[in-house]
Amino acid sequence: MQSKATSVADYVAGLPEDRREAIERIRAVIRKKLPKGYEEGMQYGMIGYYVPHKLYPAGYHCDAKQPLPFAAVASQKNYISVYLMAAYADGAVERYIKSAFAESGRKLDMGKCCLRFKKPGDIPLDIIGTAISMVPVREWISIYETNIKR
Repeated sequence: MQSKATSVADYVAGLPEDRREAIERIRAVIRKKLPKGYEEGMQYGMIGYYVPHKLYPAGYHCDAKQPLPFAAVASQKNYISVYLMAAYADGAVERYIKSAFAESGRKLDMGKCCLRFKKPGDIPLDIIGTAISMVPVREWISIYETNIKR
């Protein structure tokens, strides 16, 4: 479910209360743990965290007008999604997520790079925060460039 909101504030304001609270908790953790250089804004109808053009002028290879995506948060119809592109592109992040969920006894609902949570109260903020903090901007650019050349 893609939002037509043009700002993060508008996106959040348009959510039902339970989703708004959950998204705000996720945002707070991401902003606290996000390595220096990434920025928050709307991207592809979701709250995105990305490498701005001032740090990576080439932008996203699928649409160079877009800054390089790193993570995103979205309220979908049946769940909340946290997209961690590094989990798709970097084995260390994916291994950490799988291991952390197993150790915590939580059920992991993961796509290629998205974590899905049906119950807003079941979101493991500590795991999300650690995964976000694992990849500094320069490392993400290197991982990204290595993967798009394959």
